[in-house]
Amino acid sequence: MHQVALEPRARKELDRLPKDDGDMIALRIASLALDPRPSGCVKVGAGDLYRIRAGRYRVLYEVRDRELVVLVVRVARRDEHTFRDV
Repeated sequence: MHQVALEPRARKELDRLPKDDGDMIALRIASLALDPRPSGCVKVGAGDLYRIRAGRYRVLYEVRDRELVVLVVRVARRDEHTFRDV
């Protein structure tokens, strides 16, 4: 089982969401501890970055298998600029 951690930026983004959306996304993030690459996840770029859907939001995270850590990098509403600066 992996440990889930959030970067400060991702924590702020999650805290700013409406409560219902934040709770739903927090559950999706917590589920990454058991399965860091669930069905429907998409590999982003050349590294170990992945994206999952959480309603109209997207969660970008890095899987560090050697350390058994899932590091959440961003939580953002889906649009054409969601992961432009990643």
